[in-house]
Amino acid sequence: MQTNPGKAASNKFPLRLMPSVRKGVERFSAQEGVSLNQFINVAIAEKLAHLEHDEWLARRAKPTAASIARALDILNSSTGRQPEPDDRLPEGYTPFSSK
Repeated sequence: MQTNPGKAASNKFPLRLMPSVRKGVERFSAQEGVSLNQFINVAIAEKLAHLEHDEWLARRAKPTAASIARALDILNSSTGRQPEPDDRLPEGYTPFSSK
């Protein structure tokens, strides 16, 4: 969509939905208790979040053997404190070995 730099962008966007899609969106928006507009806004926001996350994953540095080993060392290190009762390891637990 092309915008004119000297003109304020409109918040209105005409959207044509296939009848079957419209029926489904109307049904689910009613179940959620939100307007059709709100439901579509949230659906688009969720899709954008997924796409942005995929872009972030593609750009971030890939883990190396050294970074994985360092992370496992941190996770396996002791704080010197006893774990809380609900944080204790179950009987018979065998820790993961990176070796």
